[in-house]
Amino acid sequence: MEQVIFYVFAAVMLFAATMVISVRNPVHAALFLVLAFFNAAIIWVLAGAEFLGIALVVVYVGAVMVLFLFVLMMLDINAAPLREGFARYLPVGVLVAGLMVLQLAAVILSARLELISGTIPEPAADVNNIKAIGGLLYTAYVYPFEIAAVILLVAIVAAITLTLRRRTGSRKQDVAKQLSVKKDDRLRLARMRPSQRQGGGIR
Repeated sequence: MEQVIFYVFAAVMLFAATMVISVRNPVHAALFLVLAFFNAAIIWVLAGAEFLGIALVVVYVGAVMVLFLFVLMMLDINAAPLREGFARYLPVGVLVAGLMVLQLAAVILSARLELISGTIPEPAADVNNIKAIGGLLYTAYVYPFEIAAVILLVAIVAAITLTLRRRTGSRKQDVAKQLSVKKDDRLRLARMRPSQRQGGGIR
């Protein structure tokens, strides 16, 4: 039954990935990409990589792709001219895809050979995948993990700083000035002379 579930979700993932690069509507492409990510997360959970599956759903499906979908819906991008040269770039895409498949096959084959030879110790059956990754991150790799966190924090602060630069002609709201305003600054009483009637009319 597990193999049947794997092949079903793998087929759906391949179909969704094909539709991402073949449909003309960018919103439909984003929705198919969400479907592909969800099926990939399920396959990872079936393979015993629960952390990768949860991270894929939370980070990509739950945050990045939803934000990307909202941007596409707000900008209303016409991607039809961008997809006109699909056949022209197809050989390059096939070459890059084949190279990626060869690299993945080499990595998987080398990992299996090392596991068989005993170089990589096989994890215990009673240890959870998420618990094992957390134990490695906060024990053996705690310093690289903290350094990566600091680098990401610096990148976030730099991105916010770049967006807060002063622009000429921009207007902003001064809340302190608005709260300190008085009635005399905004209200002015004007005296007007009463109208005089002359010849049946009003002057």
